[in-house]
Amino acid sequence: MPAKQKITPCLWFDGNAEEAMDFYMSIFKDSKILNKTNWGKEGGTREGSLLVATFQLAGQEYIALNGGPQFKFTEAISLSIDCSTQEEVDSLTEKLTAGGGEIRPCSWVKDKFGLSWQIVPSILPEMLRDKDQKKADRVMAAMMQMYKIDIQKLKDAYNQQ
Repeated sequence: MPAKQKITPCLWFDGNAEEAMDFYMSIFKDSKILNKTNWGKEGGTREGSLLVATFQLAGQEYIALNGGPQFKFTEAISLSIDCSTQEEVDSLTEKLTAGGGEIRPCSWVKDKFGLSWQIVPSILPEMLRDKDQKKADRVMAAMMQMYKIDIQKLKDAYNQQ
């Protein structure tokens, strides 16, 4: 039996946690709701609606909390997604921005709930860590000009003579 995840991100929503979980689970494989707790009588008009749930996206656990309007997501925290192909970059960009999200510079996207995601091709960190600083600098310069990452353009910058 696998060990329980020690640190679990908690995502604060304003009454739409179930909608958000359904949206995210439609995008990522190996996703499911693990448990739900609904508001009791103390919830007033929220009685019976979702208070908190634990769910998995691609095997990673998260907590969704219907906490109310007091707090909003900011780009100060984002979820980074490792992508092995351009098709995966394209697909995740399209799916995560559907219904009102937006593409931001350097392949960051904000979904319709306001949560920020980094869509990162696996090859990008490898190129940025290259011992040849000129190669790494060319890749960084190319990436800084992009919204959705284009892996071939990164490779072209990396291999430029």
